[in-house]
Amino acid sequence: MRSSNRSSLDGSGMPAPASPASPGSVGPRRIFYGWWIVAACSIVQTLQNALQQQAYGGYVVLLGQEFGWSKAVLSWGSSEQQAVYGATGPVVGWLLDRFGPRRVIGWGMVILAVGFFMFARVGSLPTFFLAMFVIAVGANMIGYIATTFIVVHWFERRRSTALSLAASGTSFGGMAFIIVALMLERWGWRATADITGVIFLLAAYPLTRVLHHRPEELGLRMDGDAAPGEVRAAGAPAPVSTSAADFTLGEAMRHPVFWWISFGHASALFVVFAVNVHLVSDLTLTHDYSISHASWIVVLMTLMYGVGTVTGGFIGDRGNRQSITMVCMFMHAAAMLLLSYAVNEAMVIAFALLHGYAWGWRGPQMAALRADYFGRASFGKIMGVSNIIIIIGTMFGPLIAGYIYDATGSYRVGFNIMAAIAAVGSIFFYLSKPPAPPPRVLAERAAAEAARAAEG
Repeated sequence: MRSSNRSSLDGSGMPAPASPASPGSVGPRRIFYGWWIVAACSIVQTLQNALQQQAYGGYVVLLGQEFGWSKAVLSWGSSEQQAVYGATGPVVGWLLDRFGPRRVIGWGMVILAVGFFMFARVGSLPTFFLAMFVIAVGANMIGYIATTFIVVHWFERRRSTALSLAASGTSFGGMAFIIVALMLERWGWRATADITGVIFLLAAYPLTRVLHHRPEELGLRMDGDAAPGEVRAAGAPAPVSTSAADFTLGEAMRHPVFWWISFGHASALFVVFAVNVHLVSDLTLTHDYSISHASWIVVLMTLMYGVGTVTGGFIGDRGNRQSITMVCMFMHAAAMLLLSYAVNEAMVIAFALLHGYAWGWRGPQMAALRADYFGRASFGKIMGVSNIIIIIGTMFGPLIAGYIYDATGSYRVGFNIMAAIAAVGSIFFYLSKPPAPPPRVLAERAAAEAARAAEG
């Protein structure tokens, strides 16, 4: 009886991971446990995007009304968070490699909850920036680096698909923003922040119980493939390796492609974070939308992001990820010009469709390119250090748009600058060619080849 229970449930209460098909197996296999990992990561990103990232645009409007703070000051709240992401990115990468995602994400959700409790009690700029700092530390521990890290360790052939499904939580979170907007309008920003903290506390334990660092911990292989000598279940695809040799952090940083991808990613996030922080303000101030009306544009944008992540993952696993990112950067540029010169709601909707789709289509390719080019042995550290460059975009995109609005009373010049940066970003991705294996790996391969030749 005890063994029967163990075969149906693991320690997290989730369905136990199925063993690879045994010899002679022809029946269907159970769901690969990696997909439960993807589902948990998607939920984490849903919570973070709805309650923190997208919600900040709504908080900006109400904080400005209550305290009279300028758009530039409120942009610093977002940019401070991004600066913390950059500064703590290498630490988070090291913690993930050292302690695994379960502990890092669990503690991150607790810290994030504490930050929102502090935010609900803000009464001055110093307390505001202190709360933003604590929120940023927690958010970075549960965010893009952490969820990408764990998915990369569970998938190789289906890496883009798995990353896109995990990232679909960003889309769900954007669509859920309308609920947050209604909470802000009905209960105010302080009560909404307190409720947010409670949600993160309640979600921390059940979500992290699902997370396991590597499939080998459960006797599984990446993508759910059968072990050598075992027969795959009927219909299961043959394992095909897509990853390059495993680079160390130092070897990756010495290769130009590490920097080209990082600069390209930063260029994309100039646009994404300027929109996340200022879209609701632009719609309410320039187009006389209410917060709830503006939230529907956010919902549409993130719905298209969700469509983009699913289709982008499918195409990325079968196409050229580098080319996909180049096309998406031009789409971002065109979308920002539509928003900048919008004179009716049709142009605003066109912006939301184009920007959302480009964002979703491009997103999964960023991590997949790094994993394909540099392997997964030092992926956490590589992502963490790359994050220092990426944060340039997330910090300065909102700041540029905010300062220009304060100076001119319009977002147009700031949004035009974002369009130009996106177009330049396509050049960085054009330069992001696959790297040759590092000399250490070439020497190891040559020695192995010589040994095989000697044996033959």
